[in-house]
Amino acid sequence: MSSNARPDELGAFLKARRAEIDPSTVGLPDTGRRRVSGLRREEVAALASVSTDYYTRLEQGRIQASPHVLDTLARVLCLDDDQRAYLFEVAGKLSARPVRRTSQKVHPRLLRLLDDLETIPAIVLGRRMDILAWNPLAAALVTDFGEIPEKRRNYIRLVFTDPRMRALYADWENVAHTCVAQLRMEAARDPENARLTALVGELSVQDADFRRWWAAHHVAVRGIGTKTLRHPVVSELTLDWDTLAPTIDTDQQLVIWTAERGTPSHDALRILASWADSASTAPADGETGRTRLG
Repeated sequence: MSSNARPDELGAFLKARRAEIDPSTVGLPDTGRRRVSGLRREEVAALASVSTDYYTRLEQGRIQASPHVLDTLARVLCLDDDQRAYLFEVAGKLSARPVRRTSQKVHPRLLRLLDDLETIPAIVLGRRMDILAWNPLAAALVTDFGEIPEKRRNYIRLVFTDPRMRALYADWENVAHTCVAQLRMEAARDPENARLTALVGELSVQDADFRRWWAAHHVAVRGIGTKTLRHPVVSELTLDWDTLAPTIDTDQQLVIWTAERGTPSHDALRILASWADSASTAPADGETGRTRLG
């Protein structure tokens, strides 16, 4: 198999996805009560025009699938674009990425951008969803990241372990589930990352929801969305979030929260920005201007 193939993960992913498919979705008749949820192995094999033995060995991690078979399985299992990309990643059909062990630092150009976003909350996320930098309004909106030790300054860790984060998100369960799916995609891209493995192990031990969602093998990439937050200073506000991937370093992503001008949420952001400005202190060591470094 390819050196970056992960046959056990591929098999687990295929099994999890077929368990979610309603037989009627793929044109199969309702034959009464099933012993397992979703599709049977033989049904997936028939729909993909491969033998049951071949598909069984693939799910057991004993053989390698060709790109054509993977593409067919993606169609049979109704995978979205993120899930299809993940399927090919764990099958070792995409170019291997080098093992990255060096400490990640925010790019200077992103720092300058953060410093100018005075009325837009923004953070820079790195590998594993580590928080590399943030502006004062992001700290006022989410939490004071500067109070958190650098080695534990990780967004998904805070979502699961910080009570303030659970209270902040009105739909915490959906936010947390999405974070797990994004981390699962990161694990496919960088499977040898020891810090990511340790993070997954830590959260699996500490939180039953994380453990259950990680086992479900759902995947997603950071993109766009809308979140409702219950903030202790400005009460409830609904914000659109966007993930911007700069070409200067694709391993770093700028996440911003905005609201449509003229809405109560936009007004609340301006109030929060004023509050954050009045509460700010002089930059401490390791800070550049008003932007905080990870």
